[in-house]
Amino acid sequence: MPVFEYKALASNGKAVTGLREADSPKTLRATLRREGVFLTEVLGQQQQKAQASRDVNVKRWVLGRVSAQELAIATRQLAVLVGAGIPLVDALTALVDQVEHEKLKRILGDVKQRVNEGSSLADALGMHPKVFGDLFVNMIRAGEHSGALEIVLVRLAEFTESQARLRSKIAGTMAYPVAMMVIGTVIMGILFTVVVPKITRIFESTNVALPWYTKALIAMSGFAASYWWAILLGAAGAAYWFLRWKRTPAGRARWDRFVLRTPVFGPLTRQIAIGRFARTLSTLLKSGVPLLTAMDIVKNVLGNSRLAEVVEQSRDSIREGESIAAPLKRSGEFPPLVFHMVSIGERSGALEEMLANVASAYESQVETTIGALTSLLEPFMIVMMGAVVGFIVFSVLMPILQINNLAGG
Repeated sequence: MPVFEYKALASNGKAVTGLREADSPKTLRATLRREGVFLTEVLGQQQQKAQASRDVNVKRWVLGRVSAQELAIATRQLAVLVGAGIPLVDALTALVDQVEHEKLKRILGDVKQRVNEGSSLADALGMHPKVFGDLFVNMIRAGEHSGALEIVLVRLAEFTESQARLRSKIAGTMAYPVAMMVIGTVIMGILFTVVVPKITRIFESTNVALPWYTKALIAMSGFAASYWWAILLGAAGAAYWFLRWKRTPAGRARWDRFVLRTPVFGPLTRQIAIGRFARTLSTLLKSGVPLLTAMDIVKNVLGNSRLAEVVEQSRDSIREGESIAAPLKRSGEFPPLVFHMVSIGERSGALEEMLANVASAYESQVETTIGALTSLLEPFMIVMMGAVVGFIVFSVLMPILQINNLAGG
């Protein structure tokens, strides 16, 4: 279908331009009229070749994922353009030309068109919730209402960058232990299904009584070699049913409560969630988002349903006139440092700064905990792999030594 570039007038008298698919200029006029937009001029029809090129790339656009880092860069660039005094539509036009990520480019092009047609920036961004979440949209809306859009964009960029850095550090730190686990599992699988059966065949022609550990090794190896497909299917089935159960509200609640009580990963999960809570709430309040709205947004970014439930209860208590710190303290899920700092911030009128301090403290604690956990995981995994290999070698060598002794005697 042809794509037309047009000029028109919105119902409020504002001039708008844009691109729209239509069979003909007459059809375009009728379509825009139904939307309350009156066509004044058709500037031209886009080439079919360009349209075909877009169609070829549709799949890549749909499947492409906008990362937090790409979103942070685009937000920072928009903040610079708006701060330079460039009108919003022109700033969005420059941003669309600057962005290289195909999906983000198309989304920003749609946002620009909606803003050009009279929509607010927040409403236009809200049409793409998978890229611009509630936090992003509400901060932009608060910035537009207060006239401090540039400041809000800078805060959004800083917030998104900090979250992307933290996520990148966690992923980078855990990459080596995960890789070791995968490689170790593959090596153990090859040993038990290929190597051990060939070695233990030498015992079949002898009458030597095998030790119990050698018998256990032969039994495990035989089972793995004969039923490896059943093991893989069982593991895949267990993972599928676990993930399905975890997606249910009851399953998610029980799992999240269990994770918070685990010895090592529980404290780490709590630290990550509290850091997100404090950083997000601080950023929202600094940007002028009302407290109750901010609490609604914060509960969705914690990543743990139990802590989200506590935040929701806190929001209800605040609505009834209570402070933020009291329900956090009653829950028993937030450490004393958090509710004491929040209480001091409420009394002194510096809640945003106190929350930012809490966020910085817990983000630093997360990095330290992950570093320590990784330092412990690496030698632990090496020792475990060494123990398995040692068990195999010992179980194979001992019967061979017995056979040699019998032959020598």
